[in-house]
Amino acid sequence: MDADVVVIGAGAAGLAAARSMARRSLRVIVLEARDHEGGRVWSEVSAGDRAPVELGAEFIHGPARETLKLLRDAGTASVDTAGEAWVCGDDGELHRANDNEFLSAAGIFEGARALAHDESVDRFLRRFDGDVARQNDARAARSFVEGFDAADPAIASAVGIADEWRSGVDIASARPIGGYQPMFEYLRTSCIAAGVQTFLSTAVRQISWRRGEVRVSAKNAREETRTISARAVIVTVPIGVLRRRGGEPAILFQPGLPKAKLKSIASIEMGDAVKVVLKFRSPFWERIRDGRYRDAAFFRGVAQPFPTYWTQLPERSDLIVAWVGGPKATALSGVSQDELIDRALSGLDALLGEPALLRAEFERGFTHDWRRDPFARGAYSYVAVGGGDARATLAAPVDETLFFAGEATANDGQGGTVNGALETGERAAREAADSIGAAA
Repeated sequence: MDADVVVIGAGAAGLAAARSMARRSLRVIVLEARDHEGGRVWSEVSAGDRAPVELGAEFIHGPARETLKLLRDAGTASVDTAGEAWVCGDDGELHRANDNEFLSAAGIFEGARALAHDESVDRFLRRFDGDVARQNDARAARSFVEGFDAADPAIASAVGIADEWRSGVDIASARPIGGYQPMFEYLRTSCIAAGVQTFLSTAVRQISWRRGEVRVSAKNAREETRTISARAVIVTVPIGVLRRRGGEPAILFQPGLPKAKLKSIASIEMGDAVKVVLKFRSPFWERIRDGRYRDAAFFRGVAQPFPTYWTQLPERSDLIVAWVGGPKATALSGVSQDELIDRALSGLDALLGEPALLRAEFERGFTHDWRRDPFARGAYSYVAVGGGDARATLAAPVDETLFFAGEATANDGQGGTVNGALETGERAAREAADSIGAAA
């Protein structure tokens, strides 16, 4: 055999799994369809920039113990997000937001945990349409579901959202100092040091398997086929890649996956999000209105194409990120990158009211179409109505030969997070090593 274990995908889950198994003296091969490691974490660093441009994941959610440990090992650390939130009111002006806005919105979903039958977020929140005391919280909850979870309220599970929010992962957030790149570079070099072989620009097409044996067929950028034999495989590709959409799946399993596994894949959606990073010559928003927004971390305007903007506080930076998730992001499918950047600028101008200054200060914009990206097909996962334990079912090994990891398999409230991906990679590595009989 060419290896003991083949890992498909060199994102957070794949690199964590590969390093863990190689340190157990297993022969590990990683196949990555992109021309770089990192997956949906993509840091772009240009000379002269004060901060990296994160085209994908940017924040650290919840306790994130594995992430924080890796940051320390990489010689860096995290910093808690800080600053004020400003929301556009009915009068068209920005007003300081309630610091407990998210907690109030999250409280709405406590009732979802008592539902006899799961229902969509949209249907659940409509219960509060006539409740004057809570309709604002319900409106905010819908906005957070679309924004934080990149979910469509008409599809997302109310019980699933309630469980996730109750875990506290969405409440506390931080950023890696200097972005995620140092941590992923550390993971990459750790894999090399442990003996992991990685093949980039190599997309897996088929996994043929039987108990204790797999044959993985892949094509490189020159359309040359490579077939690798191993004792097990760990699949870490995003749920958007695993799902069938209008024909054959991106990866064909022979024989096919069990019905329970297929049902779990069909019950987990890939959320849509559009992120545009705007780079300016200076943080001009800190100076306008007599410094009113000097400590602004977030600007929100529900009526804007991009409802949410955030700065890099507590770091003083010349970057502002425009963000939209859920159905509003889906509606932007097919819009060119130049047009997305222009809409993001126009939305920020509508909030700040400084068109001439904004355009004079603007240097350039960055974005990436994750929906059309063939190796992602969306932003990150959420559970659909009736999905129940779909994440746990997706995570379960098949015949001690096929193992699954990635944020979509995190069933402890960490779906959609880098830390969730890292921990599931470690979990799948332990499962695969145990099945092979490797030393801990």
